[in-house]
Amino acid sequence: MNHFINIETSTDTCSVSLSNDREVIDSRENQSRNHASTLGLFIQELLESNNLKVKDLSGVAVSKGPGSYTGLRIGTSTAKGMAYQAGIRLLAIDTLQAMALKATKQISNPEAIVCATIDAGRNEVYSELFDIDNRPVRQCVAEIITAESYAETLAKTQMFFVGNGAEKISKIIQNPNAIFMPEIKPSAVYMAELTAKAFSNNDFADVAYFEPFYLKDYVATVSKKNVLKQTS
Repeated sequence: MNHFINIETSTDTCSVSLSNDREVIDSRENQSRNHASTLGLFIQELLESNNLKVKDLSGVAVSKGPGSYTGLRIGTSTAKGMAYQAGIRLLAIDTLQAMALKATKQISNPEAIVCATIDAGRNEVYSELFDIDNRPVRQCVAEIITAESYAETLAKTQMFFVGNGAEKISKIIQNPNAIFMPEIKPSAVYMAELTAKAFSNNDFADVAYFEPFYLKDYVATVSKKNVLKQTS
């Protein structure tokens, strides 16, 4: 029997689940910008509530992105620390694929495409397309959404939009084949099946060298006051 801790911190949601192979047996989740303190508390609660220690786990899985630079760093550093200290496996799970997997279980159209999204600010989203079998059909990109986005695909079949970018897209794209499921957002609960699959396939991340998938470089903002100092 394999137990895993799954960590999701790619957005404002801090989410942790405990899974037994592919089945989620317990979870904690809330909207919090203070992932650094909330994440450790959630992990401790899950382990204590289920009479487990970190060393009893077969692995720890972390949502690898894309998403918030800070959130992904916190999730990754926590997961790597647990894996290193307890000598357990580290697994990296595609944030968008986990959401898409949840959506496919609710879709009956075998030709449908799932567009999993993360809000990237303004009219931009990080998005990746999957078929009904949860296989990627277009790699993750950062794109600006317009009324003509996905027009070619929407002319042929239904597209289901999930993630915290879905509501934004629904205000821009008006098409009867566009179906929006904004309630499906990044969650550690959706990671369990992919975590078990990765473990079974020996698809482990390197504890020393793994880095999250940011997609875009992190840009630190500088206040106008400091800019004036630097240019004076």
